[in-house]
Amino acid sequence: MNIEEEITKRLKGAFPDAVVRLHDMTGGADHWQAEIVTDAFATMTRLGRQRAVYAALGELMSGPIHAFTCRTMTPKEDSEDGNV
Repeated sequence: MNIEEEITKRLKGAFPDAVVRLHDMTGGADHWQAEIVTDAFATMTRLGRQRAVYAALGELMSGPIHAFTCRTMTPKEDSEDGNV
């Protein structure tokens, strides 16, 4: 399994209904930008969302992932942002 698949698997494991959009920022599979859309974020603060995402990624953050940025949104926030 490659790192992109592993990231997606872990995020979907933590947020089963999530839509996960990943972008490899450098082509080296170690700098990632993500958009994660799930109803689970509806009751979380911005910081809580980030903590939940990083918890789902676990040890990947100190290993194959060197840099990771993410936008965390509910489906409503995502649609208001112009995404479908």
